[in-house]
Amino acid sequence: MRWAGTQNGDLLGLAEGQFDVFLTVDRNLSFQQDVSRFKIAVVVMEAKGNRYSDLQPLVADVLMVLHDVAAGHVVRVGR
Repeated sequence: MRWAGTQNGDLLGLAEGQFDVFLTVDRNLSFQQDVSRFKIAVVVMEAKGNRYSDLQPLVADVLMVLHDVAAGHVVRVGR
């Protein structure tokens, strides 16, 4: 989508027009941005690292929260 290098606030603004949920491993995003002003939900995957082997065990939890997460809210899965 050619969004590489886009900062968090701008990235959420772009994403809210295209997606319902923003999936990230950035634990600080919800502290740096007022997510409530965006029309997109944020799911933060909290794992030891951001390698596939660290994140893969969280996929089932991510799929479960997708049904309930609401725009403007942050849900954390993992640790």
